[in-house]
Amino acid sequence: MNATQDRYIAAPGTAPLVQLKGIAKYFPGVVANQDVDLDVLPGEIHALLGENGAGKSTLMNILTGIYQPDAGEITIDGYAKEFATPLDAIAAGIGMVHQHFKLVQAFTVAENIHLGWSETPRLASARKLEARTKALAERFNLNVRADARINELSTGEQQRVEILRVLAREAHILILDEPTAVLTPAEARELFKALREFTSRGNAVIFISHKLDEVLEISDRITILRGGRRIATHDTSECNPRMLARLMVGRDIVLADMRQRPPGAAPRSAEPILRLESVSALDDGGKTALNDITLDIHAGEIVGIAGVAGNGQRELSHVLTGLRRIASGRIVVDGAPLEAGDAAAFSELGIGHIPEDRLRSGLAPAMSVAINAVMREYKKPPIGSGGLYRSGAATLLAREIAKAADVAVPDFAMPVRNLSGGNQQRLVARREMRIARKVLVAAYPSRGLDVGAINTMLRYIVELRDAGAGIVLISEDLEELLNLSDRIAVLYEGRLMGALDNDKIDVEQIGLLMGGRTVRKEAA
Repeated sequence: MNATQDRYIAAPGTAPLVQLKGIAKYFPGVVANQDVDLDVLPGEIHALLGENGAGKSTLMNILTGIYQPDAGEITIDGYAKEFATPLDAIAAGIGMVHQHFKLVQAFTVAENIHLGWSETPRLASARKLEARTKALAERFNLNVRADARINELSTGEQQRVEILRVLAREAHILILDEPTAVLTPAEARELFKALREFTSRGNAVIFISHKLDEVLEISDRITILRGGRRIATHDTSECNPRMLARLMVGRDIVLADMRQRPPGAAPRSAEPILRLESVSALDDGGKTALNDITLDIHAGEIVGIAGVAGNGQRELSHVLTGLRRIASGRIVVDGAPLEAGDAAAFSELGIGHIPEDRLRSGLAPAMSVAINAVMREYKKPPIGSGGLYRSGAATLLAREIAKAADVAVPDFAMPVRNLSGGNQQRLVARREMRIARKVLVAAYPSRGLDVGAINTMLRYIVELRDAGAGIVLISEDLEELLNLSDRIAVLYEGRLMGALDNDKIDVEQIGLLMGGRTVRKEAA
């Protein structure tokens, strides 16, 4: 643990800020939490680790009043509490930044920051709200555009707004669910600095993450959940990555270089299977997001896309999958030009897409698990035939996809939003891999997954490469890109700064490219 601020020292006998005892929560066919104890002390950052579906989010939803426990007690700052609604938890000084954003897309950043806040000035002008937001952003070291509308922002920028909105209200118990998933290392360091400042005043942070290195850096103590139960709580100084991974998943995890091809794997094609030729595209606000991009994707290779969030990655993934029209240039698939902006045509040609925001872009949250699992194939036999939809066949196929994705589903008729975030991600990935005969565009496919699930997800992608598909892997995790990619291209402010063969990688040069320091003239 690397402290950047003076540590808060609680007086002997000080009660925990949060004390959960014997918490249990059950859903039909699922034990989400069973006899869970958790103490969070004043002035500490307490990390909560566990596999996807281990019960972390359910436990925090109980603490924030979204769910009510079926058994157990909640004590806040020495007083027993029952939270009937999230408002009760907010009144008790508990704030949470959720993994899936709770922002109003049509509102500006400033409007979202001040929405429902008791300190919002009455009859304040937009300019005044924006000035207040800029001051808050500077205070908490979170760079946001106060006048931008949420639907104009990248996922990383939206996450920053969520974090700022909760920090601005200065709850004394702050819960962060995967807060750095879309932040750069520099931004994560600034967040850690703000969290240390927050806890130095006697506040506490519950930090949910799957990134073992950052948990070891920022936390004071770590609690591990597995199968809905608390497995252990340790001082961070006693822990190491291998130990934590083993406690999380119950076995040793080995993350290896996956670039090697096994015997019989499809070779890299001589000609590109997909090509962008001088492509430019606009963002949702009408501004240039991609500028003169030329990029070749060959069958049987993985092309990594590196870059800081908000530099055109979202728009690139949309162009490659037909979700966004291009302003100039052309897209060529198997030697034939293809009209951008027709996602169905891209899908029919065998181009799959794991989107960066699975819940908003990859799933219909209120619809059933079965419908979401088969939505790419509902027109095809045996599910669709003669204009009819066969629900029985859909459920059978959904079971097959869920089994391949290693997702336990108690009821395929339940809304897909009831699945944990990691299970949603794996279901979307397996669904898209089924149609990705030519190309898979995978935007942050390991985001929100635990260490074991990340290993499985990346092996899925490698298997698809070995079967002859071209892979576009968009990630902010440079180690992940280095372990999988044959080539790594770098985006900066919508321009392709360079593309490097992985066997000639200079990590320092990639860092310079990501910061816009060097421009390579050659095409990718």
